[in-house]
Amino acid sequence: MENVVRGDPTLEPAYVAAARRLVERGAVAISSDCGFSIRHQEAVAASVNVPVAMSSLLLLPTLLRQLPKSAKIAVATYDSTHCSEDLLGVNDETERARIVIGGIEGGKYWHDGLKRPLPPADVAAVEADVTACVARLRAAHQGIAAILFECTAFPLVAPAIRRTTNLPVYDITTLCRLTVASVA
Repeated sequence: MENVVRGDPTLEPAYVAAARRLVERGAVAISSDCGFSIRHQEAVAASVNVPVAMSSLLLLPTLLRQLPKSAKIAVATYDSTHCSEDLLGVNDETERARIVIGGIEGGKYWHDGLKRPLPPADVAAVEADVTACVARLRAAHQGIAAILFECTAFPLVAPAIRRTTNLPVYDITTLCRLTVASVA
């Protein structure tokens, strides 16, 4: 996981090979289990003839268009130190300024992600870490109108975050449902 989050370019051939194998076995769409896999979106999409949705970050340009120009989108990520602007798919500086990023680095779930073997997801830790991240973002930035989860573990707590913030929350499951509905 650390290699994916940090952007190890040597992983790309493995992503491409895995996508091809999945399609050979009948997959009608491809996704990934880490939002930082966005780095390999272009290569994987070019290697197969099925829809590819490697990260919820692909939703950002669409979500920006759904909201008023004054509204912001909070991106809650596993590690904000590695969630750079080049991963967002938004080149316009005005639009980019509407995206605020916060991470859970230093939290229990983040520390658990560094352990080997990887322990089962601690849902309470995920909820505590994500809740704290979202609260920090909302305290620091006025006008947040939606939340996008980069991390594929965060959908576990999306209902709780929706209830506590009263904001729409998008994640990889949102993107996967859309993608699968288009091919089913």
